[in-house]
Amino acid sequence: MLSCQDHDYVEIACTYHIPVRLVLLSGAIIEGKALDCRYDSARREIMLLKTLTGEQQVETADIRSMQALVINPHFDTVDFIQTA
Repeated sequence: MLSCQDHDYVEIACTYHIPVRLVLLSGAIIEGKALDCRYDSARREIMLLKTLTGEQQVETADIRSMQALVINPHFDTVDFIQTA
């Protein structure tokens, strides 16, 4: 689960549809335009991205860091702190 502060950055990215690069805890990297933050059918919080191959859901609990791929007034890179 994300801290409240980190969750705010996810919400900002989705509100402004900021293109982002996510680094997951597994080391995988996903790039796409942030579209929405919501819960899936299993009640896990997910971030919806529009990628080159279509829409992709990423569980927010799996995100290590998020980097904005465009200049914006809100954030550049955020290192997430996962809480229990």
